[in-house]
Amino acid sequence: MNIAMPVPRIENTIETNLSMEKAQLLSGLLSPQARIDPKYFYDDLGCELFTRICELDEYYPTRTEASIFDNCRAEIAAALPDAAQWIDLGCGDCAKSARWLEHVAPTRLVGVDIAGDFLQSSLTGVASRYPGIDCVGVVSDFTQAMDIHTLISERPDAPPVFFYPGSSIGNFDRPHALRFLRSIRHHCGQDGRLLIGVDLVKNRDILEAAYDDAQGVTAAFNLHVLEVVNRELNADFDPERFRHRAVFDAEQQRIEMQLVVDREQSVRFADEATRRFTEGEHVLTEYSHKYTIDGFGAMLKEAGFERYQVWTDPRQWFGVFLAEPGR
Repeated sequence: MNIAMPVPRIENTIETNLSMEKAQLLSGLLSPQARIDPKYFYDDLGCELFTRICELDEYYPTRTEASIFDNCRAEIAAALPDAAQWIDLGCGDCAKSARWLEHVAPTRLVGVDIAGDFLQSSLTGVASRYPGIDCVGVVSDFTQAMDIHTLISERPDAPPVFFYPGSSIGNFDRPHALRFLRSIRHHCGQDGRLLIGVDLVKNRDILEAAYDDAQGVTAAFNLHVLEVVNRELNADFDPERFRHRAVFDAEQQRIEMQLVVDREQSVRFADEATRRFTEGEHVLTEYSHKYTIDGFGAMLKEAGFERYQVWTDPRQWFGVFLAEPGR
């Protein structure tokens, strides 16, 4: 007899306001420095392109972080609290968390992601493989606001371990990154932890190549966002009039992803507005901030994490930080 597995519980904390989201997108495009929120990269095709980016020779962050995890997993796991709640921020298909579950033996996996349907499917797969782990999903744009105190408090004897791999913290500007880290600290109580991947400052040529590969996959990924905007705002961007550019700003220690205007174009956004994009100007699509070990450690302390450990690769291209509150 087949016994049906329980379907993971899903909590939705997002109140979708499509009109407000479209107004914010339009406002960014009409600003003196036109910009597009990077969340618009990730429709189905955008996700496929990003998966290809992660496999490119030039794109070192994914494989470098994975090698640190593989080489240091036992040591990292030994520093984590027992019977924790493993909270995967931006969990996607939960593949990165799945590699940890047997090593950390959490009592609960909380997957947090903005894509509700995908979240349900991903957690159901984990629940079927690990029936002893309570799997819960939270549909949330955690990069903007996060409040899961009530959920965490359901297991008062299971301290939270927040897992945020992939160096996505670099997509926040520094004030936003600090607010985000403080939010996690407030959720940690006295016994929680933060395990986070951080891309480190390195040679400009290596950084720029990682965001402008020879095959043009990153260029296709960046240009595709204009098709998404066309769909969202009933606009008429012509992607062939733009080209991809990735530049490292050494003073700000960040990569800037841009769409540079090659040929002037007037773009109409439904019946609401028109903007002329002149040759040479650019639309900003993403920041990717890079950190030094000491610099990110200082930010952790400013956010309320008094202690941290860090593991890195032999070239010190990438850092995995484990932070904990002070006593």
